[in-house]
Order: sequence, then structure tokens, then C-alpha cells
Amino acid sequence: MTGTFAFADYAVFIIYAILILGVGLWVSRNKDGKEKSAEDYFLASKSLPWWAIGASLIAANISAEQFIGMSGSGFTLGLAIASYEWMAALTLIIVGKYFLPIFIEKGLYTIPEFVEQRYSTNLKTILAVFWIALYVFVNLSSVLYLGSLALETIMGVPMHYGVLGLALFAVAYSLYGGLSAVSWTDVIQVVFLIIGGMVTTYIALDTVSGGQGMFAGLSAIMDAAPDKFAMILDKANPEYDNLPGIGVLVGGMWVANLYYWGFNQYIIQRTLAAKSLKEAQNGILFAAILKIFLPLIVVVPGIAAYVMINDPAIMAGLGEAGQLNIPSSEQADKAYPWLLQFLPTGLKGLAFAALAAAIVSSLASMLNSTATIFTMDIYKQYINPNADDRATVRMGRISAVVALVIASVMAPLLGGIDQAFQFIQEYTGVVSPGILAVFILGLFWKKTTNKGAITGALVSIPIAMYFKVAPKGWSESAVFVDLPFLHQMGYTTLLTMLVIAVVSWSQNKGADNEKGIAISKETFKTGSIYNVGAFAVMIVLVVLYGLFWSE
Repeated sequence: MTGTFAFADYAVFIIYAILILGVGLWVSRNKDGKEKSAEDYFLASKSLPWWAIGASLIAANISAEQFIGMSGSGFTLGLAIASYEWMAALTLIIVGKYFLPIFIEKGLYTIPEFVEQRYSTNLKTILAVFWIALYVFVNLSSVLYLGSLALETIMGVPMHYGVLGLALFAVAYSLYGGLSAVSWTDVIQVVFLIIGGMVTTYIALDTVSGGQGMFAGLSAIMDAAPDKFAMILDKANPEYDNLPGIGVLVGGMWVANLYYWGFNQYIIQRTLAAKSLKEAQNGILFAAILKIFLPLIVVVPGIAAYVMINDPAIMAGLGEAGQLNIPSSEQADKAYPWLLQFLPTGLKGLAFAALAAAIVSSLASMLNSTATIFTMDIYKQYINPNADDRATVRMGRISAVVALVIASVMAPLLGGIDQAFQFIQEYTGVVSPGILAVFILGLFWKKTTNKGAITGALVSIPIAMYFKVAPKGWSESAVFVDLPFLHQMGYTTLLTMLVIAVVSWSQNKGADNEKGIAISKETFKTGSIYNVGAFAVMIVLVVLYGLFWSE
């Protein structure tokens, strides 16, 4: 085992890069010499089949924040962090059944567009600005930072060069072709992501078991660190504030997941590009099934790394490479890059290609969605309302480049943040409760008014910041409560919904709003494949939580 890249590793990675660029550029070409329309660029001509949708959803979701950030949380927290993945599987089932039928029926390009149809242009603009800021300053910048951290740790590439390289790679294949290029390359990215991730998991577990294979290694780490396999943490656990026990199942994690999978542009945009509602729903079911298996490649490696560094015999067998960039409780995000050092020649390149696939696919997805929101909800609304398809697509490309430049400047400034996955979740949680409240009541409560929604969206931010005061140590006054951040999100959502409900009720005296959405049992009717698959996913989740409920 060696900590250096050999020729075979570089060859594997170069083949991956050429394949992605080649497919991306081939998909991006103009058919029959025709210019791309806005629908071609932003919604892939509404032509995506279910399997491409499912693969693209996973590729957009799994990034450095999972491979590196979630492995880091696995190192510190253990399997409990997998609740984000397993709860996401159930959330996807809900989104497919109850949200997609309404979104697709309305023929949306963007999630803010739904807000305009249901509420008003003013609220749409407020939320569009929220999302653009979140994507640029939190999501894009954190993915670039974590990706460049991996390059720095594994290959010694300086941080600023890593940021530049990843940014250029993502732009090279996605900028010209739009969502079509992103989605079809995502299918390839997922193959690399899963195979490469499994290779890393296998080698780590095989090392722990002394060469006895993956299943023996899995048994070994469960025996060596049983406290890392509790899904529901006790209050005595030092990590309780990050994953507050049963509150994970019935509290604020629902806010994080429903917001992310149901109302997040760079996720839901794939489903809006489906051939049909049925294809979109089957695609989201496919993604839910894949979600069940993902902790094996994004959480288990972190636990394996924890066991390895705490076993002197294993560390002695790793040689000099084992002493480089050792993860710790203070630098848990080094766990996954550290493991990559021990992969055999050739497989190291494959695992690194998997990591790169996760990073650049998410970057491309976020860029495309940032551009879509800015172009359709800001540019066409306020700057050039009469823009034709050519001007619209051009502005989409320009705005993507600008967003990437800003994120590239911000990325190195995130250095020093540990457990980046937790950081992203926490600060997304300042914005997401208000947005979720606006959408949930807008979808399912006809009495919700525009005034109520705007008031709720604006009030949600100070409510969220109120809950941050005590946990962050900004004040020791008894006025401020100290709650885990998932509880903060849950209470912020409930209080925001209460504000929206009170304002809406007082405005219309309890009458239905004229823009309220008419729904019926037929609206949420799903096919037999979806129903059977959804039931199977729920059964598997019950079994998994039953097996790993506590130590």
C-alpha cells in the first residue's frame, strides 16, 4: 500500500475525465443545427426517463459533503448520521406521491415559479434571492472547499489550484449543454460513484478484518466500536446536540429532508424534466432505493477509519502512509481522504474518480439550477421580460459563470470548518424552515394568503436566529433557549406556520384564498410499481432502525 498515485491511477482518472467530457459535449450539441430553446437548456427538453432521473437525483445529492463530510460525521457520530440518508428515502416517497403531481401539472421551470402562481411575484422574488444566495455562498462554495480539501490531502494539490480545477471541470461539460448534459453525464457519474465508493469501503473493512473480507470487517468494527452503531442517540451521548435521539425521526430532520427533496431547485428540476408524471415518480422511487444503500459507502468508511486509528496493530501494519494526515475528533473530515491512501494501484484512481464524480456532478447541478432561478425568475422578470430563447440561454450561461467565480473566491475561506456536513445542514436550517412552511401551507391549505406567506418567510429568519443565540454562546440570558439544531428547525417551522395561519385567517376571515390549489384523491393516485416499491422501502427502513436502534 502506498500514499502516492501511480501511472495506472492517473490513467483511470484520465479515462473517467475524458468519458464525462466527451458525453457531456456530445449531449450538448445542437440537434439539426437548431439553437437550444429555454426548455432544452433548463429542462432537458422534458425528455428524461425514470432511470436517468433517479441516477441524476443521487449524483446531484451525493457530493464531497457526503463522501468527506458524512464520513467525517461517521468518524465522530457513527451510523446515526445515516438517518439523513434513510429518512431521505422515506421523504422521496412522500415527495413523489404528494408534491410532484402538483408541480408537474403546473408545467414549472423553477420552484419560485410555483410561488408566483400560488402567491405573488414579490414573494417569488424574495425566495429566489434566498435560494441564489444559499446556493452560491453555502452549497457551491462548500462543495468546492471539500473537493479541493480532498485533492490537497490525497495528491498535495494546493487549495486554490484544486478549487480552480474542479470549477473548470464542472463548467467544461455543463455550461454549454445545460440540464441535458448534466443529467446524462450523471448516469455515468453514479456508476463511478457507487463502484468507486464500494471499493473504498471494501478495502477499509478488509484491512480491519486482517484480510478476511468486507463482511468480516463489518462485524469487526461493530464489535470494536458498538457505540458507533446506535441510530437513536441517548441524551448522555456527547453528540446528542447534532442528532437529538427520537427527535431525529419525529422532529426537525423532516424539515431538512422535505425542504431539500421537495422544494430544492437543483433536486426537483430533474423531475420537472421528466417525460411524464409516471416517469418522474418511478425515477424518484429509484433514487429512494439507492438511498438505502448509500450509508455503506459514505458513513461506514468513517467508522472503519475510527476503528483503524484506535487499533495499534492495524496502524503498525499501514506503514508510513498510515501516519500521514491522520483524522482526529478535531479533524474528522480527513477520514475519507486518509483511507484513499491505502487503496491498491489502479483502484486508488477509481476511488478518486468516484469522489471527483460526486463533486463535479453536484457542482454542475447547483450551477445549472442557480442559473435557472436567476434567468427565469430575476432576469426575465425584471431585466429583459421580452428575452427570446437565445438571450435566455446566453444569460443562463453567464449567470452560471458568475456564480462559480463568487463561490471559488468563497471556498478557501471555509477552511477550519470541521464536520462540514453538519455545518451545511445547520446553516441551511436558517432559511429552510420558512420556505418549507410557505410551501406546505400553500400546497395543502387553501386559506393561505400572499400576505401571510410573505410575513412568515420574513419572520422565519429572526425566529431561526433567536434559536441560535444560546447554542452559539452569544448570550447566557434565560430569555434564550438552548436546543439541538434539528429541534431549532422544527420549532422555527411550526412557529412560522402559526404566523402564516394567523395572518391569512385574519386577512380573509377564514375564507379560501382565490389562488388556493384544488386537490382530490385522484391528484395523488400512483401506479402499482410505485406503490409496491414504496411499501418495500418502508419495510426495509423499519428493519434497519429496529436492528440499529441503540447500542
